[in-house]
Amino acid sequence: MTKVVTILGARPQFIKAGSVSREFAKYDNFKEIIVHTGQHYDANMSDVFFDEMKIPKPDYFLGIGGKSHGAMTGQMIEKIEEVLLNEKPDWVLVYGDTNSTLAGAIAASKLHIKVAHIEAGLRSFNMKMPEEVNRILTDRISSILFCPTQTAIDNLQSEGVDKWNTQVELSGDVMQDGAIFYRDLAEKPPGLTLDREFILSTIHRAENTDSEKRLTAIVESLNEIAEQIAVVLPLHPRTKIKLEALSVKLSSKVTLIDPVGYLNMVWLIDNCKLVMTDSGGLQKEAFFFEKPCITLRDETEWVELVINNFNTLVGADKAAIISAFKEHTFSNDFSIDLYGNGFASNNIANALINYEK
Repeated sequence: MTKVVTILGARPQFIKAGSVSREFAKYDNFKEIIVHTGQHYDANMSDVFFDEMKIPKPDYFLGIGGKSHGAMTGQMIEKIEEVLLNEKPDWVLVYGDTNSTLAGAIAASKLHIKVAHIEAGLRSFNMKMPEEVNRILTDRISSILFCPTQTAIDNLQSEGVDKWNTQVELSGDVMQDGAIFYRDLAEKPPGLTLDREFILSTIHRAENTDSEKRLTAIVESLNEIAEQIAVVLPLHPRTKIKLEALSVKLSSKVTLIDPVGYLNMVWLIDNCKLVMTDSGGLQKEAFFFEKPCITLRDETEWVELVINNFNTLVGADKAAIISAFKEHTFSNDFSIDLYGNGFASNNIANALINYEK
């Protein structure tokens, strides 16, 4: 029997983990214990959320959130250690780059429990991002690194991974597994009456929302684009507050909607013409649903999308944003396999069960 404790702290991590958990459930000799740290409290994550998303409910809820990075991470390590001493797993499984990810990896490594890191090897090369620090440190103390892309493996090799006591696997991306699974469950956002082509846009990263100059440039760009095609903008609460303080306002032609759940977001991605975002995950999801993407950031972890011309980086420069919208020619050959074509979860389960070190 292989026993795994999975550490999760944010809503997107639960959605990613759902694909892997559904794969684990196929094996009689596999047991998974799910720990929710509470890093991102989400009132929408009720029992209904887990039922609708077909995700196992957490076995532990630690309730640690709303604190500074140091306080949050430290308290998580303490509480996760208690769970691990009680459960005595063979593996601790962590996802991505949150404080919960790093805390789970540290707690496990101190107890000499093997760590498996899903979404290993991703790099923005921006050390001012706490996520970058979290993913680098987690990679370094993991026993298996599940890399979603060859680029991620290349990043690890440039850091000397061959000299670490770790196993590197090109697993593919569990987000693509989820996109395939949830496409048939997608739902149109309630109240959205749009009946014509539209662009889906999201803005939430601090680098954009906390900069009046950058946010103004993005708003002016969206206003100009909305003169030609409908723009749907699910409005993040932090972004809403920042927009209210700007001298420039969003045009009435930009359709503002409340934040949506994942199944609503899948519908929006699947039905839009183009994505404009500063989100990391949405860049990939645009590719999964065969949509071009204009990324409102100066760098991206998903460089293969840029290299293969499914995505273009424009920062928060108005001229660059408008030019990309009007003139950039994106690739429309989505047959290329960049993320595993939906078999990542199967690859991960097999690697953990057959691990021999």
